[in-house]
Amino acid sequence: MTRLGESVARASSLLSADLSADSTVAELLQETGARRYLDLTDLPAKEQAELIASRTVEVLPGVNQLAERIEERRAAGKGLHIKLGIDPTATDVHLGHAVPLIILSRFQRLGHDVTLIIGDFTAKIGDPSGRTAERPPLTDEDIAANLASYRDQVRPFFDFEKVSFRQNSEWLAPYTFPELLGLLSQVPVSQLLQREDFRNRLAAGSGLTMTELLYPIAQGLDSVALECDVELGGADQLLNLQMGRKLMELRGQRPQLVVTMPLIEGTDGTGAKMSKSKGNYVGLSAPADDVFGKIMSVPDRLMEPYLKAWTEWTDEEIAVVLARVADKSLHPMDLKKVLAGEVVTALYGLEAAMAARAGFVAQFSKKSFADVSTLPVVDVAEHGAETVATVLTKVLEFTPSASAARRLAKQNALRLVVEAPEGQQTLVLAESEAIRPLGEVLAEKLAGVSGTAYLKAGRKLAQLEGR
Repeated sequence: MTRLGESVARASSLLSADLSADSTVAELLQETGARRYLDLTDLPAKEQAELIASRTVEVLPGVNQLAERIEERRAAGKGLHIKLGIDPTATDVHLGHAVPLIILSRFQRLGHDVTLIIGDFTAKIGDPSGRTAERPPLTDEDIAANLASYRDQVRPFFDFEKVSFRQNSEWLAPYTFPELLGLLSQVPVSQLLQREDFRNRLAAGSGLTMTELLYPIAQGLDSVALECDVELGGADQLLNLQMGRKLMELRGQRPQLVVTMPLIEGTDGTGAKMSKSKGNYVGLSAPADDVFGKIMSVPDRLMEPYLKAWTEWTDEEIAVVLARVADKSLHPMDLKKVLAGEVVTALYGLEAAMAARAGFVAQFSKKSFADVSTLPVVDVAEHGAETVATVLTKVLEFTPSASAARRLAKQNALRLVVEAPEGQQTLVLAESEAIRPLGEVLAEKLAGVSGTAYLKAGRKLAQLEGR
């Protein structure tokens, strides 16, 4: 039996046990969390290819071809050469960004060679994938700062000690105009305009720049320079990845295989991709309690894609727990707590995950907020003249900015809760009320209402005194 098979066998009894029990969950998280570092080199080529394919959207030209190339390289005593390109465009990295790193880590543990291409050259162009307008280019200083932050935040999902780093300015900066013209003469414009986002923008009259049209060419030249076996990318990168295959073929090289990964839906359940701009993301640098609470807030239907995206569970294990939810032998809330524990374990370790689990139960599974002894307190007499957004941002530090507080209100996640002996009453605050003084809002909303008042922002809660 393979090492992965042995781990699955150990976890099977736990998945069939009481997943509401802390001791069972801790043992399960210990087992599945250890898989993130498990040596997978004993898996046969076919099982390797199937393991990769089980978490992807597509493997092109096919899973069998991936298995064949793995077997071929293994016979020569080598691993595949795997490539992932990164454009360092942001300092705030979220769980959606971790998806390709998790797949890349599996390739790494399967015994293959991994190269991370830092798109210092292409970041100055701006990848137009999925965008409605041209992305602003970055400076060298922007790129350096973003890269340092990115590497620190995704480190829990990837072993940077076993990877080769290359910057695509090495081969793109010296590229001459005659060379570029010679290459472009072999690439039909119609192929570049196959992209749906390009067609939509042209139809809307937004237009395109030449740099955007050339972005897939630049990314394809990365594959030519490194002569990769496999390139990874999001599903929205498919045409860019296929351009790499075409350019490699034009240069007489063996075309790379393409592995595309799903774009993960955000936590708000609207169907939109996880994105910082939409506020529906889980930041990798967020505190453990916040990560746990954010995962607990997602709709039940997202548990399956989230389990596939961020855990090392096999399809069979996921099927077992989903079947238990379906037959009501496992409560969805208990499974979601396990999922949240998996993510926190990856970021901060098992002890932090169990502490976050205990904190969540203590704070959000109580019938009364008065049972929670560690709530922060806001003195309305002292802070009533400040806006609700300011109180959330500067007094409580619940949100990073006033715009984030307004965004919570827009999502109906900013509320007043009043507890009285007869029960709880919840009042939703509108976005316009988030920028008004707290005292005024309370006077209007809670006129004639008695009881203990609380301000709730998403999953965070504070008691209001002196109103």
